[in-house]
Amino acid sequence: MSNTKFGNLSTGSKSLVIIELVIFAGAFLLTYSLNRYFKLVNHQELASNFVAIYAIIYALIIQLSSLALGLYNTKLRESYRGLVRRILMSVAIAFFIVTFLNPFYPNGGLATELLALSALLSFILVSISRYFMLKVDLFGLNKRKVLVLGAGERASIIEKRMRRDVDRQGFSMHGFVVMDGDSENGIVNENRIVLDGALVTYAIEHEIDEIVVASDERRNNLPVDELFACKIRGIEITEILDFIERETGQIAVNLIYPSWVIYSNGFASSNHLRNTLDWLFNASIAFVLFLVTWPVMLITAILIKLDEGFKAPIFYFQERVGLDGQAFKIYKFRSMRVDAEKNGAQMAQKDDDRTTTIGKFIRKYRIDELPQVYNVMRGDMGFVGPRPERPEFVQKLIKTIPYYNERHNVKPGLTGWAQLKYPYGSTEEDSLEKLKYDLYYIKHRSFMLDLLILIRTVEIVLFGKGR
Repeated sequence: MSNTKFGNLSTGSKSLVIIELVIFAGAFLLTYSLNRYFKLVNHQELASNFVAIYAIIYALIIQLSSLALGLYNTKLRESYRGLVRRILMSVAIAFFIVTFLNPFYPNGGLATELLALSALLSFILVSISRYFMLKVDLFGLNKRKVLVLGAGERASIIEKRMRRDVDRQGFSMHGFVVMDGDSENGIVNENRIVLDGALVTYAIEHEIDEIVVASDERRNNLPVDELFACKIRGIEITEILDFIERETGQIAVNLIYPSWVIYSNGFASSNHLRNTLDWLFNASIAFVLFLVTWPVMLITAILIKLDEGFKAPIFYFQERVGLDGQAFKIYKFRSMRVDAEKNGAQMAQKDDDRTTTIGKFIRKYRIDELPQVYNVMRGDMGFVGPRPERPEFVQKLIKTIPYYNERHNVKPGLTGWAQLKYPYGSTEEDSLEKLKYDLYYIKHRSFMLDLLILIRTVEIVLFGKGR
């Protein structure tokens, strides 16, 4: 339980306490009033002035329980599900306390059933209000105040990647502490801080919730004792790689160092049950998809013939690199001219002039990818994963982009996190950006993430947002 005291709460938390005091008291009064009209529970009527006193006492007991469970703590970092569990627990504890005190009230108090209904209504109303408060961040309870330790090149990734308010929905940036050894090509527009005292003192005085370690020079330069002092006082200490991963949904490949990979959960899948059932699940879904879309594929084949002549091939076969670097042939509807690669292999580009008339349409709605259900049935691919690249490009990218080969730790997919987050790319820089998203997916892959990607892909297909 939390040892939070009301006097130590922030202004936002105090406002929340008052609002929920009204909600709890209102839930009690509403339950009491409805029962008078509908006679759901038989009990002794109380004097009207005493009903109001009872409602306030009832609300205060739930509030004390909520305070003890940390529900008004600005440093509480819980998901909505976690908040609901805490609310349920606080209301349950308060219900038992109120039930225990109930016989000492005039006329023996209220019926236990009526108190139970009040508790249920209180739980529902506060859960709903907390949901909307989290969504709009009404009191800043869902935002962390962040202080970055470092103002050099590593720290500048935050300034460059997260400039807009929409990029900082989960935190507010307090500033960047200048450290010895920081590159001069660092923070430009953000608040640069030169400490003239202890880091822990500064962090406590400015109510910092999280310190992000992002200094350029770490060897014998980090204030380890100060960071430890901050940690034991409840301030979260986060490595910049983990911070960027959490806030942007990508892994900053250019900042990765070997020890981070060693101490993190890595990129290889350790879920053996998932790996075992992976092909069965994907093949079953691919077969269902084929049954649903074969008319679309038939019409597409006819249109390709009508567009380029009956001698023109319908399908496009191309070698790609899959799981563990193994090559396989990918099957697609041909969306480019037959001579599209007369000058050698080229990466696809936005508004590619090699694309045919029908090709532009089927690429926009991802119809050209449908024949790959055969690759999924064969086990070459899954539905979700990094898009497979051609061996010619992979050989080059492995040499120039660090950790590029890690994307081959999972099966490639029809769609992926990078496809949702980044458009077609034709340069090495684009490949690096897509790799950041691919590595994030590989590290965090789960059924729920796959489901999210598939839902977003359906949106892209239905509304023609293909890129």
